[in-house]
Amino acid sequence: MAFKKGEVTNPNGRPKGKPNKTTAEIRDAYQRLVESNLDNMTEWLTLVAAENPEKAMELMLKLSEYMIPKLARQEVTGADGKDLFKNITFEFGTPINERDE
Repeated sequence: MAFKKGEVTNPNGRPKGKPNKTTAEIRDAYQRLVESNLDNMTEWLTLVAAENPEKAMELMLKLSEYMIPKLARQEVTGADGKDLFKNITFEFGTPINERDE
């Protein structure tokens, strides 16, 4: 028997938007691991930065993804989905075709 769209086989299941138990436990364990190693992480990043500051910054940014939620990209539109930036122009000095040669 095929399921129809919107049909629920377990009406008492996990509420929409609530993470499953395993995901919550893994996040808690990861947070405890990071919190208990903050001093070590600072030392490790300092060692990496001494040789390669760019790599240290990259590592910090990667770690931050687990602590700070990423923001979703938003599309900015006008009324009825019309383009807000249709008639915007930018001028940066004299146009190339108008410069003295």
